[in-house]
Amino acid sequence: MTLKAIPAEERPRERLMRDGIDSLSLAELIAIVLSSGTRGKSVLSLSEELIVRFGSLEYLLDASVIELMELKGIGLAKAIQLKAVFGIALKCRRPQSLKKYSIQSVEEAYLLAKGEIGHYSQEVLLVILRDVRGFLIHREQVAVGTLSQVLIHPREVFYPAVRYKAHSMILAHNHPSGDPTPSKADIELTRVLMQSGQIMGIEIDDHLIIGRDRFVSLKEQGVMNSFSKY
Repeated sequence: MTLKAIPAEERPRERLMRDGIDSLSLAELIAIVLSSGTRGKSVLSLSEELIVRFGSLEYLLDASVIELMELKGIGLAKAIQLKAVFGIALKCRRPQSLKKYSIQSVEEAYLLAKGEIGHYSQEVLLVILRDVRGFLIHREQVAVGTLSQVLIHPREVFYPAVRYKAHSMILAHNHPSGDPTPSKADIELTRVLMQSGQIMGIEIDDHLIIGRDRFVSLKEQGVMNSFSKY
């Protein structure tokens, strides 16, 4: 969707002025910084591609000007604009880096996942990594597109968990249709990943499906309890 197709009062700049910065997604905030897209690609689409390319906010903030310019539509001027904003964010963030964020409820996990992937127009799989006490270690987008056990290999999902020495993880992915009802593919993917996690000693605590202003927890639905353990 182009910005022109969005009612004027619902565009990122107008919403920021009216509702505050917390009302905007990461892609919308980046779109404000970029200001314009390219021929055939809206600034929102360009922002979403940028986020998907780097996989997580942490990697995006650390990207160099050259790495940013590797995405078609990001020239030197836009890359420098982004790097300057990211630099400010990092300087503000580093003194707080030792503070840990606890995820102890499904609602807390949902709010985190919704902010990360709820706005995408395609399916994105997010892993939320926790330590043994339930504190957030890292979060990362590990797959984009149609999610199935055929297209997603467990190593792609568990690589961040191994890298960050996570005790457990919460899976979350969005349904762009807005309907969070789990599909057979969602359930089968969860089964495959749970079995892989049991082998690796990394628990999957839940799998959330993010819809439009609502979500489904496969754990709360009892789906995950039906999978046999080794």
